Amino acid sequence: MILLSNPRTRRRRLGVVAAAGGLLAALLTAQPAVATPDPGDGPAQEQKVSESTRAEVREALADGEIPGQNEIVHSDNIEHVANIPKDVLPGTNSDLAFQGRYAFAGNYDGFRIFDIGNPRSPKTVAQVLCPGSQNDISVSGNLLFLSTDSSRSDSSCNSTTQPATEKSSWEGMKVFDISDKTNPKYVAAVETACGSHTHTLVPERRNVYVYVSSYSPNAAYPDCRPPHDGISVIKVPRYAPEKAAVVGFPVLFPGEGPDGGGNPGAPTNPGVSKTTGCHDITVLPGKDLAAGACMGDGILFSIADPEHPKVIDQVQDNVNFAFWHSATFNQKADKVIFTDELGGGSGATCNAEIGPNRGADGIYDIVGKGDKRKLVFRSYFKIPRHQANTENCVAHNGSLIPVRGRDLMVQAWYQGGVSVWDFTDSAHPKEIAYFDRGPLTTDTIRSAGSWSAYYYNGYIYSNEMARGFDVLKINDRRTDPARWVKLRELNVQTQPDYFD
Repeated sequence: MILLSNPRTRRRRLGVVAAAGGLLAALLTAQPAVATPDPGDGPAQEQKVSESTRAEVREALADGEIPGQNEIVHSDNIEHVANIPKDVLPGTNSDLAFQGRYAFAGNYDGFRIFDIGNPRSPKTVAQVLCPGSQNDISVSGNLLFLSTDSSRSDSSCNSTTQPATEKSSWEGMKVFDISDKTNPKYVAAVETACGSHTHTLVPERRNVYVYVSSYSPNAAYPDCRPPHDGISVIKVPRYAPEKAAVVGFPVLFPGEGPDGGGNPGAPTNPGVSKTTGCHDITVLPGKDLAAGACMGDGILFSIADPEHPKVIDQVQDNVNFAFWHSATFNQKADKVIFTDELGGGSGATCNAEIGPNRGADGIYDIVGKGDKRKLVFRSYFKIPRHQANTENCVAHNGSLIPVRGRDLMVQAWYQGGVSVWDFTDSAHPKEIAYFDRGPLTTDTIRSAGSWSAYYYNGYIYSNEMARGFDVLKINDRRTDPARWVKLRELNVQTQPDYFD
């Protein structure tokens, strides 16, 4: 383990020459990984790279420009306190949720429950085999929710992959009873149009509303035909989850044409995804507000009536954003961070040729009041370390670190590792800490790295796609006050009011 006192001490410059060839051209036109149907439930296929790229990686390793294969490096204000490798679920690790002393970790083959009562020594409580990419996960009370975004033969946990062109194929939401954490019980399934790539909870006392994000319709798919210009809303009664059902499909992008009024993508906007649904939504229930990352668009909308969300503002960035992936509010709800998943999460986009403004975060201020609020762009943020061209790296899932008077965030960057950064000044964001590993492979691109990195009750938890569940502790005067904020439950896409 190497301790670095300055994030820029070991600046990673790899990729300047190699990316200038065919790899860069491919990335600039790459579309995100197809959501529906998924060809299977395993990780993305390995991508071959040129011999010149492999030679450059070997040279950079020898020169110390990048860490050695799987070598851990981090700033001196972060401590790596635990790693729990994969066990009986071999698939790709995905999102995380938290409740009390438990962490719930999604995996393309199911989910795993950890006891994190002692964060330095997490213990596995249960592992549930239930294949269905990408198994986006969240919890509320005694219920656990799991997204299925690959066409399955049926809704059971014993299903197999089946083409989306077959009417009998199933995709959607699964619901488990987790009142006994050692023995979760599958209690409900709800099919949704185009499946469920991600989902977001809007909890109430008696019901939980689930906003289901999905995309990529096709006229050949009986249950996923265009236009697909909105989200599915599921109502789940807490004490009768078996009655869960879709109660609406609000249109978020009304307009003329086969796909509504979202971004048309190419050829009008080359290199930008056509909007055919949303990828991810973050809600701030305490303020009746939501932000949607919807492929070619970012939106701000009201959820005062959770069954009938209403769009307040819609923005695009047709210069630097390829795929609007996720959103995070600051605590005051006067800023939103949107992420751009350039290359669909499987490309090497953290290099000099791609630059600091693509595959990055976009910071937007929210100005105005009520239904007249607008999203105003302020700046981009991207990790300052260049990665190898065999490392998939792009902005991905993160959460706030709750400190009064500051806007701090921890964020996953796939093989770019975990970054902690300050956007209090939305025009001048800066990184304050990081954790990273050297490349998983040095001769191909194989998907790995931190899928989600979230702050929960004093620690940072990261679900590493290939290398397991990581626990980090940050020791920094800027983040120290967050240790006093204790939550009973955290689904990052359902942001709490930390100080109310």
